Amino acid sequence: MRYPDSDITSISDLLGSLGGRREGGLPIWYRGQSSPWRLRPSLARKEHGVAAEMTVIKRFKQNAHLLLSPLPFDEWEWLYIMQHHGAPTRLLDWTENPLVALYFAVTAKPKISGELWVLLPTELNTESRIKPDFKGDIPGFTDEAMQNYMPSRLAAEKTSSLWPIAGIAPRNTPRMQVQLGTFTIHHRDRIAIDQVGAQQHVWRYTIPAAAKKVVAEELQTMAMTKLSLFPELSSVGESVKGVI
Repeated sequence: MRYPDSDITSISDLLGSLGGRREGGLPIWYRGQSSPWRLRPSLARKEHGVAAEMTVIKRFKQNAHLLLSPLPFDEWEWLYIMQHHGAPTRLLDWTENPLVALYFAVTAKPKISGELWVLLPTELNTESRIKPDFKGDIPGFTDEAMQNYMPSRLAAEKTSSLWPIAGIAPRNTPRMQVQLGTFTIHHRDRIAIDQVGAQQHVWRYTIPAAAKKVVAEELQTMAMTKLSLFPELSSVGESVKGVI
């Protein structure tokens, strides 16, 4: 880890710590998890998950076509839609906003400690041998550096095995925009992002179970709520229940 693990019990704890770790202006991403687990996407959590990717994609397309208009225009677009709707993919969600990540770390599983991971995406890419065009650059998913990670490319050959990398994707849904969402993507290697290379690209904060309620209340005071992060009718409906 780039820094030792540490506990946070308030928003001020988090912002105070991050304020001393600005990393020379490099991009910084965040991920909140309501309970501890390794930084692997859903497909990489199962031994043969990545091998089943094309089957998963075909099944999703089979039933999604009539529900999507317009249809996704390439295979990356299909992966974004699948991730958005909870299908297993090689994508792992991150955000550029630490408070968004903190929300996801504290709003579920109240009896279990949550985690907030911090990632230097350009440093992860350096470990994975992706050379930036200039300091701080992160490749887009349509850039040449990402093409070896395309589902069709993995399906066409069975031997390569690369480490995960960070990429910039279009924020093509209101949810992704308000959450300032970003992605890492795994290849065939199931290694967790926190275990890649010298591990100097990542560190972790723990939110003890006893602190989750207090932190969630602080976030609500700052309008960091389900309605603000999930701008959808179901969230609107849920938000008015407290009026009665």
